[in-house]
Amino acid sequence: MQTKQNGPIGRPRGFDADEALERAMLVFWEHGYEGASLANLTGAMGISTTSMYAAFGNKEELFRKALERYTEGPSAYLARALEEPTALGVAAAILAGTVRTTTRPAHPHGCLGVQGALATSNSGQETRDLLVAWRNDGYSCVRERFRRAVDDGDLPSETDPGLLARCLTTFAYGIAVQAASGVGRDELQEMADAALRNWPLS
Repeated sequence: MQTKQNGPIGRPRGFDADEALERAMLVFWEHGYEGASLANLTGAMGISTTSMYAAFGNKEELFRKALERYTEGPSAYLARALEEPTALGVAAAILAGTVRTTTRPAHPHGCLGVQGALATSNSGQETRDLLVAWRNDGYSCVRERFRRAVDDGDLPSETDPGLLARCLTTFAYGIAVQAASGVGRDELQEMADAALRNWPLS
């Protein structure tokens, strides 16, 4: 028995979908959503356009899957940072993770979630909205963690968790932009350390 799209039932696709998605993520990370052409993507993935659509959907759906992979892989430091026992530890881990991830050798510099759709046409509006939601989700997680820190007495009672989370995430995104502009890891970490010297202590 044969299906029109996939050939005989149970037949493998003929490529490693996980590896192909990893390569697509790197292309989007380096070139952004609009800068990553289908030719760039399929060339890096080692598959035809037809195979890409069959396995991953259209370009927007591929980007969504690539962003999920980025969140669970290179950007997973955020989830780990939120488990630090103190708010200062959370902030230090987030900034260190940002510096490390945005300056990795042999990887694109900067952050896929920050630069992925900074310059897209109207056709890329859904992708811009996706990344806005992605960044807002990260901010909300940090805000809730800092709210718990206030409740636990780890941060001063007068601390505004939302403002503190917004300042921290904005600074982290600024690190990513600087990294994409060529600023080195050591200098970025010095900036992060300087920012944390003004951390509110209970």
